[in-house]
Amino acid sequence: MLAAQRPPGKAQAGRWEFPGGKIEAGETAATALIREIREELGCDLRVGAPLTPVDHPYPGGVIRLHPFLAEIIAGQPEPHEHTALRWVDSKTAATLEWAPADLPVLAELWSRPAPTRNN
Repeated sequence: MLAAQRPPGKAQAGRWEFPGGKIEAGETAATALIREIREELGCDLRVGAPLTPVDHPYPGGVIRLHPFLAEIIAGQPEPHEHTALRWVDSKTAATLEWAPADLPVLAELWSRPAPTRNN
């Protein structure tokens, strides 16, 4: 999975998160993810199965995450808005300091069977 480190000066600076962002008027969660990944990482993706939405309270209010499984279909991710990007497995992900809102997403991913590839 791809983890992105939040930059200095932003809320949760230095913590890791799944890339994505805010849904704009007229967008679905899936189309917002496609746009945000293009803006934040400079690549295109195919949105797959949705995961369980997460509501998490922060001092500025409650945020709602709409996580999806997704696959990069064009380009290589580059950190346009993050300090760093890392491809991590579950063992490495467990060693990172994640933004609290992303922890339920991690728990759901870890509870799923590992994907298989038919290459």
